[in-house]
Amino acid sequence: MDIAIYGGSFNPPHVAHLLAATWALATHPIDELHVVPTFQHPFGKELAPYDDRVRMAELVFGSLPRTRVSRIEESLGGPSMMVRTLEQMRATSPSARLSLIIGSDLVDELPRWHSSERVKELAQLIVVDRGTDPDNNGRFFLPDISSSLIRTLVREKRWREIEPLVPRDVVALIRERGLFA
Repeated sequence: MDIAIYGGSFNPPHVAHLLAATWALATHPIDELHVVPTFQHPFGKELAPYDDRVRMAELVFGSLPRTRVSRIEESLGGPSMMVRTLEQMRATSPSARLSLIIGSDLVDELPRWHSSERVKELAQLIVVDRGTDPDNNGRFFLPDISSSLIRTLVREKRWREIEPLVPRDVVALIRERGLFA
C-alpha cells in the first residue's frame, strides 16, 4: 500500500493545491492520498478556524479518486508537526510506504521542521515546483498562487480576481462565513 500525505494550512486551499494533488495521483504510485489540514500552526501563524479549513479542503479535494481529508492532526492535538503525523500514520499502517507531497518552497524550510531528519526517514518526498523554469528541464510546475495572496484579495473584496484562483464552492464558503475579511 502506498499512502501519500499532503499536509498544509489550506488557509484557504486553491487551484494550485488541487493541481498538485491531481499531478501526484497521476504520476506516482499512490493508493491513498490523505489531505491533512494543519490543526495548529507550529510557528504560530494565524489560521482560519480548523473546521472551516477542513470543510474547504473537502470541497477542493473531495472529488479526487483515492483521496480523503484527514483530521489526524486534530486527534494528535497541539501544534502540528509532520513528524508526529507520519509516526501516527506509520503506527496505523505499519506496512505502508509513505510519501509526503511538499512544494519546492518548503524544501529550504525543511531543516527548521521538528525532527526533519526523521520526517525524511519516514516518508519519501514528492516535491512540486511552483512558478516557472525558462528551460523547463522536464519538470512540472504549478501556477504561482499563494494562500496569502488570496487572503489579501478577500480583505480587499477583489472577488473577480479570486474566482480563477479558488474553486467556486470554496469562494462561496469564504463569503458565507466571512473568512479572511
